[in-house]
Amino acid sequence: MVEESTDRRAETAGSHPATAPPVPRPSRLIALDVLRGIAILGTLGTNIWILTNPEGMIGYLYDLGRSTGEWMWTERVLQQVAQGKFLGLLTIMFGIGLAIQQRSASTAGRNWPGTYPWRAGLLFLDGLLNFLFIAEFDVLMGYAVTGLVVAFILATSEPVQRRWLIGAAGVHIAMMTLIALAIAVEPQQSQATRTPLQPNPYAEGSFWDLVVFRLTNAGLFRVEPVFVFAMSIALFLLGARLLRAGIFEPGGTRLRIRLMIIGLGIAAPIDLLAGIAVGGDLILFTRYGSAPFVALGILSAVAEWYVRRQQAGFIGRRLSEIGRTALSCYILQNLLASVLCYGWGFGLAARVAPDDRVPFTIGMYLLVSVLIAVSAHLWLRRYPRGPVEWLWQAGYLALTKGR
Repeated sequence: MVEESTDRRAETAGSHPATAPPVPRPSRLIALDVLRGIAILGTLGTNIWILTNPEGMIGYLYDLGRSTGEWMWTERVLQQVAQGKFLGLLTIMFGIGLAIQQRSASTAGRNWPGTYPWRAGLLFLDGLLNFLFIAEFDVLMGYAVTGLVVAFILATSEPVQRRWLIGAAGVHIAMMTLIALAIAVEPQQSQATRTPLQPNPYAEGSFWDLVVFRLTNAGLFRVEPVFVFAMSIALFLLGARLLRAGIFEPGGTRLRIRLMIIGLGIAAPIDLLAGIAVGGDLILFTRYGSAPFVALGILSAVAEWYVRRQQAGFIGRRLSEIGRTALSCYILQNLLASVLCYGWGFGLAARVAPDDRVPFTIGMYLLVSVLIAVSAHLWLRRYPRGPVEWLWQAGYLALTKGR
């Protein structure tokens, strides 16, 4: 989410005084910031169901795909639309950001990865604090470790990077295959009734009770970053490769069209039908299998839309502002929803009747989305970067003494 700079493609007119100066081009790629904004709001589309569950992530994991009543199909559709796609998009965007940092270092004549490990360390610290005090489903720690590994891989040759990408993807596919086989041979067991959380730190506990609960259950809550480590390496490297292949350039039209066909024309219908028809039983295979392909389709569609446009438009500007303050907005959206839903705040999640859970969750998503969009807009009117980004950069400069 944080990078030194995007490619600066504006040309100076001083070297050609006899010709008219070229039209200046933006120093930031509009599509990059818009995509980050989409990814942030999209991850909220998944996480909001965790935050509005009276038993938090524990209740969400148990209830996934088991909804009933008049809102059942609405919930299935909404959950499946967001499930995994924007996590995949965010992961790819991290890889693109890492490649941009490498390109910036190369342009400035600096060694790579150079001081990047300090950046990764600070991101890990951000994630650790986010995990302990705000959200047990934090992704930043996993991205920090993945980014550190990929930073060194990017310092190797193209063939080596390609082998790493194929190898990491192969490991992930092998893991998914083994899980599928285990499920196929495992005898079906009747579902036992789950014992409710007693005490329930989400609805009844204090802020500190939730911190202790996250620490106590850190093994459970940190399983996903370990499980998707190979996939994350592959998506980071794929993002870097797509940047070099010109995914955001006018000449990348054929690449974008191919990825849109694969992601939106093929993977998206399969993903939606499987997730909606079967429910939570196929979440592993949609979230970590088909969803990353859908993410590539979203990436390509947005890149195609903005590749020849100099203006973002009203919605694009709001998404771009969220994207420019992505780290701050990611943390803020979870914090705001926690204040509204958890017992140490307003405790709204525990007060909502089960039959009203879906409209309540939709309302919470819309409210939090508007709040972070307004916050990003107002903040950027006065400051060039988000508050967490500013602290992160200040810490990085202090640690590296401005190198």
